[in-house]
Amino acid sequence: MSELVTGDAVVLELRPARLPSRALAAAIDLAVVFCVFILVSVVVGIASITLDEAAVAAIGVALFLLVLIGGPIAVETLSHGRSLGKLACGLRVVRDDGGPIRFRHALVRGAMGAVEILMTFGVVASIASLVSARGRRLGDVFAGTLVIRERVTAKRSVAVPPPPPWLVGRFSQLDLSAVPDELWLAIRQYLTRMHQLDAGVGRSMAARLADEVVSRTGIAPPQGIPAAAFLAAVVHERQARDARRVFTGGRGASSAAPVPVGGAPESAGGTVEAVGGVAEAVGFAAPGGAVAPGGSGASAGGAGSGAEEQKGAGGSPAGFAPPG
Repeated sequence: MSELVTGDAVVLELRPARLPSRALAAAIDLAVVFCVFILVSVVVGIASITLDEAAVAAIGVALFLLVLIGGPIAVETLSHGRSLGKLACGLRVVRDDGGPIRFRHALVRGAMGAVEILMTFGVVASIASLVSARGRRLGDVFAGTLVIRERVTAKRSVAVPPPPPWLVGRFSQLDLSAVPDELWLAIRQYLTRMHQLDAGVGRSMAARLADEVVSRTGIAPPQGIPAAAFLAAVVHERQARDARRVFTGGRGASSAAPVPVGGAPESAGGTVEAVGGVAEAVGFAAPGGAVAPGGSGASAGGAGSGAEEQKGAGGSPAGFAPPG
């Protein structure tokens, strides 16, 4: 990894290309250029068969300069540093500040390439690339350029930790359509790295992200739920909705009915302790008054037909009830 600082004081992390990939790209480019040179030479030789030796020699020198030197310069200028060989190997020529090259950069690289690649069969270029910390040959040094790798191996994505069991389904009626993708990305990055952060910094970041979600949805979470647990539950709910939308083909993608949460009865102490142990195992601690879903439905606000009407209407707009 090479860190370059642009004129705007922005640090760029680039992966310089090493000798094997650069040698393969150069071999592909040279093979194409020599094939074109031989083809053009045959055509010009047939057309100039009636000329004298001096004219034929002048034409040969002109062909050498135009095809073997001018050709790569024109290709790199027009393609902004991506010749056929570099395109096949996933490489690109850029300036030292990470910007695209121009004609003067390609001209210096092409002129030096005629000396260190064509005339020395690549020996000088190989030695310079091995000595340089960023794998640059002499043409790159004089032109102020760098060959980088554009295609790199994708890093293995880190799974978002699951929410505590007592929060699964609590936000099934929450409207998440106003939450932008940038905020989802920030929440995911926080959840995957929260164990690497300082405790105070992590709590402040979680509170700030939770406030952003609340401002987008317009509904605050119940009291006593940690901000990190709230974010994990919201992300889990969004993933569940996306999965339902994919597997049902857009039909039946409506959220399930909210899970009512009532007060914790005295006889549920063992259940609360068991759920709390599972929650701590995934990195969250259960709030004091939270219980596992499926508790007593006496606190749902009425029985019989009243409860059925509330269930048919989808419950409260927030999708959850404050703990008792």
